Amino acid sequence: MQIVPVKALPYQTLAVQLAGQACVLNIYQKTYGLFMDLYVSGVLVVGGVLCENLTRIVRDAYLGFIGDFVFGDTQGTSDPFYTGLGTQYLLVYLEEADL
Repeated sequence: MQIVPVKALPYQTLAVQLAGQACVLNIYQKTYGLFMDLYVSGVLVVGGVLCENLTRIVRDAYLGFIGDFVFGDTQGTSDPFYTGLGTQYLLVYLEEADL
């Protein structure tokens, strides 16, 4: 597992290298939840996924992504909201061995 550093911003784009994959994450707050898009090498893998506490984001190996992501609430069990990103809500990359 790896913690992916995120900031308490309502919209952010991160470029990270994970398991040899060039990943771009768009994380954005809407009125009804926090959402995430995942691109690998410029190709959309999943888009508009609602981020919920400890719920995997990619979920399906057939999409070709190695690993997965979850948001975890360090202070309870609530779903992530942008104001707590990086402190209360951590974005965790689950390596293939963690699945």
